[in-house]
Amino acid sequence: MSDIWGIIGSNYLTVGGSVHTAGKYVDVDPALYEGRWDGKYANNKSFSLQVSSIRGFRAKVRYESGTTVKFQDVLIKNSSFRVGDTKFMLTKENTAQINTVATNPATGQSTMETAFARRK
Repeated sequence: MSDIWGIIGSNYLTVGGSVHTAGKYVDVDPALYEGRWDGKYANNKSFSLQVSSIRGFRAKVRYESGTTVKFQDVLIKNSSFRVGDTKFMLTKENTAQINTVATNPATGQSTMETAFARRK
């Protein structure tokens, strides 16, 4: 089992991420996060996130882009959270930076797509 986590961790670091383990989770202001967030990647592909049910530092998030739909419970820390291979980071009120790792199924090569989302 530790081999699997080693592989996942090394691949995650390869695509430009970092693993933060220090620090405590603290309650967040739900008014900063709750609602629908919409944006477009550089390739003009639209995405949306619906953030709801924030309690303390926990929330429910629905991510949708094209035919991809992800629904996940998340933990908010340092103004950010992850849904699958997508990271949401609050940059200022009603604006967030979205980073998504996209893997080409034919080549297996991963790239990072970055965009900004605005809350409706």
